[in-house]
Amino acid sequence: MKYAFLIFLPFVCILSMAQKNTLTDNKDELIPTGITATITKNSVFLAGGKKLEYTAFTGYLNLQNDTGKLMAKIFFTYYKKEGEEPGKRPVCFTFNGGPGSSSVWLHMGGLGPKRVLLQDDGTAPPPPYQIINNEYTWLNKTDLVFIDPVSTGFSVPAVGENAKQFHGFVEDVQSIGAFIRSFLSKYQRWSSPKYLAGESYGTTRAAGLSKFLTDNYRIYINGILLISPVLNFGTNDIAVGNDLPYVLYVPSFTAAAWYHKKLAATLQADLQKTLKESEDFAMNEYAPALLKGEWLSDADKDRIAEKLSYYTGISKAYILQANLRVSDSRFYKELRRKDGLAVGRLDSRFTGYNFDNAGEGADFDPSFINIDGPFTSAINDYFERELNFKEERAYNIFGNVYPWNYNNVQNQYLNVAEGLRDAMTKNTHLKVYIGSGYYDFATPYFTANYDVAHMFLEPELRKNLRHYYYESGHMYYINKPSMIQFKKDVDSFFDWSNNVK
Repeated sequence: MKYAFLIFLPFVCILSMAQKNTLTDNKDELIPTGITATITKNSVFLAGGKKLEYTAFTGYLNLQNDTGKLMAKIFFTYYKKEGEEPGKRPVCFTFNGGPGSSSVWLHMGGLGPKRVLLQDDGTAPPPPYQIINNEYTWLNKTDLVFIDPVSTGFSVPAVGENAKQFHGFVEDVQSIGAFIRSFLSKYQRWSSPKYLAGESYGTTRAAGLSKFLTDNYRIYINGILLISPVLNFGTNDIAVGNDLPYVLYVPSFTAAAWYHKKLAATLQADLQKTLKESEDFAMNEYAPALLKGEWLSDADKDRIAEKLSYYTGISKAYILQANLRVSDSRFYKELRRKDGLAVGRLDSRFTGYNFDNAGEGADFDPSFINIDGPFTSAINDYFERELNFKEERAYNIFGNVYPWNYNNVQNQYLNVAEGLRDAMTKNTHLKVYIGSGYYDFATPYFTANYDVAHMFLEPELRKNLRHYYYESGHMYYINKPSMIQFKKDVDSFFDWSNNVK
């Protein structure tokens, strides 16, 4: 998906403006050297009615190289709960994915003290959009630091520096790792329990950081929260010659077809039972069939097409025309083609109209369009009115970071599961949360299951990893029942990983 490039003003204007706001806000708070930020104090009412007071720091951290040269200004929002000693309270570094996405989705969707008002199923109301108290914020368990990587949000390279030096897997992990190390020093959080929380490509970043922080800065993490994870791109990237994703996407096809009532009555009765059947078919019948290629007999090909149709709601004839390999992009259009609708990629519960009903794939992702406007409006309004952060440049919801550099795995698929395994092996106290939405096609839940099953962790280490599932999509917290369950699961995870009795 392509996003428009947003023009920004010279950086000197940004710095002077941020410093001006700093001097007018809360002089009792200290701003460390190398930080320019506004400071505001506020409160949030948690579920159950308890009031939580917090301070928000909104601004830039100077990212410098080993010689002290300024390389970039990293934009962040730091929420610190009042009344607790920062050195002993957990701190969680949080980011979204893309690559190229700002942290807006987790910030204003489920983790921060404020959130975008959506309908209970996640559908956006008519504009204008509202920001409300987030009773499900994580602030009762941890302080939060939302990070925007270079070229996203308000983060920019220093004057004269090329942004491309930050646009790549290794480059990104190094810059965010350097931010975390510097932040811990500047805000005196070295003795705090430390967490990473990433969504989508942010889980790729978090897994990479788990090894990088351990090996380079000796920073040992208490817990990592992988929200809609992608750990091995070989299991996620459908391409000619790579049959594995076709297999791992089948249960997500089943979930979407179940939601839209396109399955046989026997399968519509119980989603969990149906998904288990679909997983068994995918691994034990469908995968061996694809492995055979043209060696598969016509009778077996016909049988597999029949069963794949049964578990996906796609016609047998279409599946045979596709050589048993229906891509996700085709599925979005085909599932409800007769109804004149295409289903969403980020969340297949959502549907949209296209130019015509004969196309190969969907014209756009209706699940993304549903959240794009509300979240963009909310974050801009929130920074200006509530956090008192004034900025002339546009906040880059998606930055221009392509081509993203994968030279570290040239001619291979990026697989960060091995880095996560390495970190868990060296730091045997590290706990990992893995959360997936059944209706997510960006990072299907069964690919995450497969990736973890192929980390080959020792049994004792395997106990340090827990899976959680939600009847929602990629941003499963936009669905209120899933958000409530998400909050319960996260609270339990923080207690478990931080040894709270």
